[in-house]
Amino acid sequence: MDVRELVKPKMNPSIPQLSPGDTVRLSLKTVEGDRERLQQFQGVVICMRKGVDGGSFTVRRVSYGIGVERTFPFQSPSVQNVEVLRHGRVRRAKLYYMRRLSAKRARLKERREKTAEQAVPQQEAQPSE
Repeated sequence: MDVRELVKPKMNPSIPQLSPGDTVRLSLKTVEGDRERLQQFQGVVICMRKGVDGGSFTVRRVSYGIGVERTFPFQSPSVQNVEVLRHGRVRRAKLYYMRRLSAKRARLKERREKTAEQAVPQQEAQPSE
């Protein structure tokens, strides 16, 4: 008997396709006393974990000179919206080396997405005789 047969995780539809190196802005539902509000968290996805429970992703940012990392499950109802701001070009699945870097060294180059025009080269017009 496998756990996956018993429990199917319900993915949050507001979370798009992510990959390590992406810069994202998350809107989180925060409850303070009897009030609810949305709190923004913006950073770089440094880790993605897939598993039986649906998986999770870790977002890192530097706030006032101190690195802050938060891990969010893919099925979390507290995540209201995820907006991908940039796609970073990386060669690793886990970006733990970003913890040692600071300032300019911690920047990632942007990954260019292929458009339909770039993917299919245009055919040259044949002169008619």
